[in-house]
Amino acid sequence: MISTEINAGINKTVWHQKLLQYTLVKFLLAVLIVGSVQFVSRKLMSQFLPGPDWVVFRNMAAMTLGLLSYTFYVRLIEKRRVTELATFSAWKEWLLGLVMGVMLFVLVLGSLSLLGMFHVDGYNEPKVMLKYLPIFVVVAVMEELFFRGMIFRMMEESLGSVVALLISALAFGFAHASNPGATLFSSIAIAVEAGIAFGAVFMLTRRLAFCFAMHFSWNFTQGAVFSVAVSGTDSKGWLQTHMTGPDWLTGGAFGAEASVLTVSLASLMGVVFLYLAWKKGQFKPAFWEKTKAV
Repeated sequence: MISTEINAGINKTVWHQKLLQYTLVKFLLAVLIVGSVQFVSRKLMSQFLPGPDWVVFRNMAAMTLGLLSYTFYVRLIEKRRVTELATFSAWKEWLLGLVMGVMLFVLVLGSLSLLGMFHVDGYNEPKVMLKYLPIFVVVAVMEELFFRGMIFRMMEESLGSVVALLISALAFGFAHASNPGATLFSSIAIAVEAGIAFGAVFMLTRRLAFCFAMHFSWNFTQGAVFSVAVSGTDSKGWLQTHMTGPDWLTGGAFGAEASVLTVSLASLMGVVFLYLAWKKGQFKPAFWEKTKAV
């Protein structure tokens, strides 16, 4: 009787471990854990802390719980340290990410200005930018956690870097398809210029700090500084500006992210990051390539 119970326990453990070898199972567990915490926490906070006065607190709390629930999933299911969320040791990546995001849109909007399409009409009090700070922090952290930390990272383990990059980039692009002013081109543009660039950055560093920082400064520079629509959402930041010219060059109602100029420059940046990741040996093979090698 004792030996039967032990064998049953061993079989149960083996079955459980085998199930967790499947990438899709682990991904669904991650989505379930992080998504459930987000849903419940937002519902409770909306009920007990309603109104616009608490919106910043609600969003920051939800972001913190998102990071904690992701950490809980990794420690419980993947049984490892959450190295992708390194903070202090990744200070150079934070700094470089902030600089890259700013430089990209200064270059884009500066070029549009030279072409006579981007116009500065005046300015507001600099403090107006502060209201966008928590918004863009939360957006950057939660989107990068999901699209790079979960979709790309987990798909890459099974499908390899190239396929995972395509899947995560397309998912990221078309997640913006319902935004104001969105078109098929704007979704493809986001996938190509941002989805690939952010994915390549994660491949290069294997941490999310650079992604968080670049995503944040990318949005903050557009919206909080230059008052350009961010993924279709109007922003009234420090400078009072407007665009003139064809939508394919200015981005139209969706904003500069849908400009062919942004697509070109950001894609070039993405290619550079991909090359650096390749040189560093950070491309992972798909499971069928591993099988062939064996």
